[in-house]
Amino acid sequence: MGKRILLLGAPGAGKGTQSKRLAETYGVEHVTTGDALRANKDMETEYGTPRSFMEKGELVPDAVVNEIVEAALEDADGYVLDGYPRNLSQAEYLTEITDLDAVIYLKVAESELVERLTGRRVCDDCGTNFHVKFNQPEEEGVCDDCGGELVQRDDDTEETVRERLSVFKENTEPVIEHYRDEGVLVEVDGEQTPDEVFEDVQAVIDDA
Repeated sequence: MGKRILLLGAPGAGKGTQSKRLAETYGVEHVTTGDALRANKDMETEYGTPRSFMEKGELVPDAVVNEIVEAALEDADGYVLDGYPRNLSQAEYLTEITDLDAVIYLKVAESELVERLTGRRVCDDCGTNFHVKFNQPEEEGVCDDCGGELVQRDDDTEETVRERLSVFKENTEPVIEHYRDEGVLVEVDGEQTPDEVFEDVQAVIDDA
C-alpha cells in the first residue's frame, strides 16, 4: 500500500505545489476535493449528484463530498489529500474511512499568505501561474509558456483573499487543532523555499 498523506494549510501555503511533487515522488494519487467532484459530477448519492448542487452554484453538502472522497481513496494505492477535510465533521468522517501515515501542516503567516495570493498572475490562455515577486515571467504581463496575457484572478484581490483566509480560520483551523490534539500533526515552516519545504515534508513522511 502506498503512503497516505494529508497536507493541511491555508490558501497560498503551497499545498498544491507540494502535493503534486509528493504524488510524483511517492507514486501516489493527488486527491483534491475539486478534482474528485468534477470527476464524479454524476455519481448518485442519497442526497443527489454533485452536479445538481454545482449547477445551482450551491455548496456541495459534506455528506456528498464525503462519499466522493471515499470513492476516490478506495480507488487509490496511496494518496496525498489536498483541500479535504475542510471542517471538523469531514475530519471525523476521514478517521472512520482510512488510516493516515502522515498529517502535515504548512504553517505560513497571514501577511505572507496575502502577499503570495494578491501577487499571483495566471495566464489567460494556458493557466500557468506566475507571481509579481516570487516567480516573474521573462516579459512582464506575458506568459513564458504560450505568450498569453497574464491576469489577476478575481479571487486574488486583497479583499477576497482576506475573506478566504477568514473562512479558512473559521472552518479549517479546528481541523488542525483536532489533529494536534490527537498527537499526529507535524508542522512544517511553509515560508521556506519550495525545495526546502519539500525536503522537510519528505523527512516527515519517510519517518512515519
